Amino acid sequence: QVQLVESGGGLVQAGGSLRLSCAASGSTFSIAALAWHRQAPGKQREWVAVISRGGTMDYADSVKGRFTISRDNAKNTVFLQMNNLKPEDTAIYYCTLVQGPMQYWGQGTQVTVSS
Repeated sequence: QVQLVESGGGLVQAGGSLRLSCAASGSTFSIAALAWHRQAPGKQREWVAVISRGGTMDYADSVKGRFTISRDNAKNTVFLQMNNLKPEDTAIYYCTLVQGPMQYWGQGTQVTVSS
C-alpha cells in the first residue's frame, strides 16, 4: 500500500514562502501523477496543482504564478513551492498519488498565513 507523508507546513506572514514536501512509499512513484489539494475550515476541498508522470504541470487559477509543483523521482518526493502567500492560502494541504484507477492521500500538513 502506498503511503504519503507531507511536511513543511507552518505559520508564515503574508508575502512569505513555504516549501511543502511529500514523501511516498512504493515503487510506482515514477509512473504516477501527483497532485496537491487543500481544505480550509468550512470550505470544500480544492485542487491546487498537478504534475504528470511526464512532468506536465497545471495549477488552479488561485495559485497560478505563485506556486510551483515539482517532483524528484529518485527520492519519491513531490514538492510544492509556495511564494507570495496570502491569508486565503491558509488550509491543510494534502498530496495525492494517482496511478491508473488508484488514488492515495496523505494525512496533510497545516499551512497558516497571517496578515
